[in-house]
Amino acid sequence: MAIIKVDLQKSYRILNPGATTLVSAKHGEDANAMAITWAQALDYDKLTIIPHNGSYTRTLIEKSGYFAVQIPVATQAELVSELGAEDNSRFDNPHKMDSVKLFYKDGFDVPLIEGCAAWIICKQISEPHNEQTYDLFIGQVVAAYADDRIFDGGHWKFESVPDELKTLHYVAGGQYYLDGKAINTKRNPIVE
Repeated sequence: MAIIKVDLQKSYRILNPGATTLVSAKHGEDANAMAITWAQALDYDKLTIIPHNGSYTRTLIEKSGYFAVQIPVATQAELVSELGAEDNSRFDNPHKMDSVKLFYKDGFDVPLIEGCAAWIICKQISEPHNEQTYDLFIGQVVAAYADDRIFDGGHWKFESVPDELKTLHYVAGGQYYLDGKAINTKRNPIVE
């Protein structure tokens, strides 16, 4: 496995399949991560997330102005559920992150979670009205990376990877589905 850089103009493709995401942030030495269902590409190099008002990770984003969105894989389903559990807030559990393996890339002081399929580092574009009224945060993508076994050349490779490397799609009640089968058409859409 190699972690490869993803062209910023193609980073939106990481989010296109609608996988469950983990969002991480850090301020000073304080790092945290949470599961977020609502993360979406906004443009070629911008995205949106909706971190719940009052969540620990959100407070770190507000203090640092940076966050990362990562795409976990099937082997991380329990971790995703744990990081997203309502009863597992960093406010109440100071040891929440003790078993989460983090790493950093290219001088960015934004924690990334090991083992994911892809990582997007963002600088917050401050929009106080949207953030306070709708919990909607906008991020300018400043770096993107992917596991070359799963995402390469600007495309996901779900049809050729084993199930344990496929991304998670959350339904409800701890249930996830996996991506898998590709269908190719003869026509190319205008937007690539």
